[in-house]
Amino acid sequence: MRKRNKLQKFAENLTFPNVYENFTPKEPQLIGQNEEEVELRGEWAARHFGNDHPITLELACGRGEYTLGLARMYPKRNFVGVDVKGARIWKGARIALREQIGNAAFLRTRIEQIAHFFEAGEVNEIWITFPDPFLRKSKANRRLTSARFLDRYRKVIKKGGLIHLKTDESNLYEFTLEVLSGEQDFELEYSDEDIYSQSLPLPELELKTYYERIHLEAGKTIKYLRFRWKG
Repeated sequence: MRKRNKLQKFAENLTFPNVYENFTPKEPQLIGQNEEEVELRGEWAARHFGNDHPITLELACGRGEYTLGLARMYPKRNFVGVDVKGARIWKGARIALREQIGNAAFLRTRIEQIAHFFEAGEVNEIWITFPDPFLRKSKANRRLTSARFLDRYRKVIKKGGLIHLKTDESNLYEFTLEVLSGEQDFELEYSDEDIYSQSLPLPELELKTYYERIHLEAGKTIKYLRFRWKG
């Protein structure tokens, strides 16, 4: 039953006008509604959203809770949730359609591939919310704030663009600070090991995902930092 449910979600994704999928990493082609091939690189705002508003990515968006929250908060901006799991994206996309949140879309792909689907400077901002911390040292290069991924972000974010990390994991937080200390073209702007111990620096941080609420109930502190690509 569970497998059938997933297959149904995969099939429904192909009918959604706000979902784009890349099925084969070696072939960077996007498939949109009704299994039509689409080309959006450099044209997300104009071709999908029908405007010229700035674009924000949420990476490893899961069910799209933060993507949807940001889109509701800022109707004059465009948001794209990125995740490799189609069954997760299905939920966020379905809610966006039901609530007519037209400034939220979803991209199913590996995050390593984003430069295939966004042009240099097309992205204004990136949010990374509660990603897998990959705690084993052997998997450090899979962390979304590793030097390997920062190189991907350079290829799509505009000069001066911000990248945000929100996590409950101390090891990922400290790892990110260490990586940034060795990067010449990224500038740390703000960091806080316990954001709810004082007034929040950004209204976006008021948004809480299902997993963040669980972390808070378990007594964990939420860490946040943001850094800027100087270009």
